[in-house]
Amino acid sequence: MGESAMDKAKGKAKEMAGKATGNERMKSEGKVDQAKSKARDAVKDTRDKADGARDSLRDDDRR
Repeated sequence: MGESAMDKAKGKAKEMAGKATGNERMKSEGKVDQAKSKARDAVKDTRDKADGARDSLRDDDRR
């Protein structure tokens, strides 16, 4: 399980625990952990797309 997936699972667990206990701080921390996970995923997707575009341009230059 990657770091992003772990943050998402941890965040969901914190959010649910916060809801169950009425602890707003824990609930908020859970949402923050989930947002970090989404941001990490977005950065990885962008990096992968940029790498693909770069590789594609390199292939075109070699022809």
